[in-house]
Amino acid sequence: MSTATPTTAAEPRRAPRPRADALRNRERIIAAAREMFVEEGAMVPLDEIARRAGIGNATLYRHFKDRAELITSVVLAVMERVSTAAETATAEEPDAFAALRRFVFAAADERIGALCPMLSEGFDKDLPELNASRERLDEAVRDLMARARRGGQLRDDVDVGDLMVALTQLTRPLPGTACPNMDRFVHRHLQLFLDGLMAPARSELPGTAATLQDLSQP
Repeated sequence: MSTATPTTAAEPRRAPRPRADALRNRERIIAAAREMFVEEGAMVPLDEIARRAGIGNATLYRHFKDRAELITSVVLAVMERVSTAAETATAEEPDAFAALRRFVFAAADERIGALCPMLSEGFDKDLPELNASRERLDEAVRDLMARARRGGQLRDDVDVGDLMVALTQLTRPLPGTACPNMDRFVHRHLQLFLDGLMAPARSELPGTAATLQDLSQP
C-alpha cells in the first residue's frame, strides 16, 4: 500500500528587495532632480539630471519610466522631509513657538516653493501616496500650531494653509530674476512673518484662515 506524499500550497513568491546600489542610484536621481527643478524648472532635460546624479540615462529610465513619475517621486520626497522636520521639531523643542520656528526654517531650506510649478496640469494630484503625504504633513504642522496656540504664543486666526502660503511664496524660485542672491534673505523675511503670527495679534486679518486642503483645490 503506497502512501501519498502530502502536498503543500506553494508559498507566494516575494518580490526581491532592491539592491543597495540600486537604492543609492534612485536617491541620487531624486536629489539631483530636486536641485535642478529648483534651479531650472520641471522641464529640465532628463539627461542633464542623469549627468548631475552621476549615472547614465539608461539607469535613470530603469528607475523612472517618464518625467511625470520622477516629478511625483521628487514631490513625495520633499513632503516626507518636511513632515519629518515638523515631527522632529515637536519632539525635540520644549518651547512651542521655538518648535514652530525651527520647522519653518527647515521647510524653507527644502525650497518647498519649487513644488508649486510642478503641481500643474498633467500632474495627478489624487494619487493615494500623495494624499497620504499631504495628510501626514497637515497633521504634523497642525500639531505644531495647536501646541503654540495652547501656550498662548500663536494667534487664533491662522491655520496650516496660511503658514504654507508664506513658505511657498518666500521659497519659490524666480527664474531670470534680476536680483541675485535672494536666498540669503529668506530666513530674515520668514522671521518677520513669524513675528506677525505671535499672540497677542496686533490686527484683524481679512478673510478666513486657510487650510492645507484649501491650497490643493483649483
